[in-house]
Amino acid sequence: MRIIKMKGLVILIGVILLSGCSDSEPRVEGRWYAQSQVDTGKQLFLDNCAECHGVAAQGTRDWNKPEADGKYPPPPLNGKAHAWHHPLKGLKQSIANGGIAIGGSMPGFGDKLSDSETDAVISYFQSKWPDQIYQAWIDRGGLN
Repeated sequence: MRIIKMKGLVILIGVILLSGCSDSEPRVEGRWYAQSQVDTGKQLFLDNCAECHGVAAQGTRDWNKPEADGKYPPPPLNGKAHAWHHPLKGLKQSIANGGIAIGGSMPGFGDKLSDSETDAVISYFQSKWPDQIYQAWIDRGGLN
């Protein structure tokens, strides 16, 4: 009887320890994403976004002035432009659909990036947002 109780205790402890392994990865402090997403997102950003938005998500020099064709150049995504005004759902839609249909120049990446890759790209450029900007995004309902 004592051996059975001991085996049960060992199994219970094992289940408790293993259940900790299945928990999601810890989030970057105060943010919705994990560091592994940022790390993955960096390469995806460099491969797909940096050509227009800059390697550090800094955008183009005069991003807030229309070009000769009336379209605006790619804005910064590092918290210095308007990306933080858009909720996560809107950022995902912008990446998936692009802006051509609404008069912009950005192509859609919905057929190139999976949902998890899109999340990684967003986590990468949001990791460049100062805490004050990130908090303002949260306060605006950014996670809704």
